Amino acid sequence: MNEYEFTLRFDVARVAAELEDCVEVLAAHGCNDATIGTGIPGRIGLMFSREAASAEDAVLSALRDVSAALPAAMLVEATPDLVGITEVAEIVGKSRQNMRKLLLECGEGAPLPVHEGSSSIWHLAPVLAWLREEKRYSIEQELLDLATTNMQLNAAISRIAISPRIQEDVELYLEA
Repeated sequence: MNEYEFTLRFDVARVAAELEDCVEVLAAHGCNDATIGTGIPGRIGLMFSREAASAEDAVLSALRDVSAALPAAMLVEATPDLVGITEVAEIVGKSRQNMRKLLLECGEGAPLPVHEGSSSIWHLAPVLAWLREEKRYSIEQELLDLATTNMQLNAAISRIAISPRIQEDVELYLEA
């Protein structure tokens, strides 16, 4: 068993209970391994430290526990997934300048950001895989598995909002 640290953020605006009651219900439904944050009105964040056989087991069991406790809660995001240069640097224990040089100046082969601008954003999983495979950084398999699981979960959340026509066209484009 490995221990996985991740955060699940939920929209709880449609949950009938008060937030204080939600905390008790979550603990009663197996979320006693999470630190619960309620800073944003209508949102709740659960920072888990969960033991499981795999990252996927850890994240999905936490999602099932929250769903059992608060069926009306809507998953908004699983982290770690989308990251900027600063977060990548912190995760791998290198300087921000080092990560900036690697990700922005390495050219072909470096993972492409999902958003470019004054603050670019990447999915963490491809960045970690690239750093490990191409740059020979020491990246724990558990962290890579967790980032991959969260990226897939977030993609599944986003896919729900895609119209069938756009989904079909994108799949045709990707197959070409």
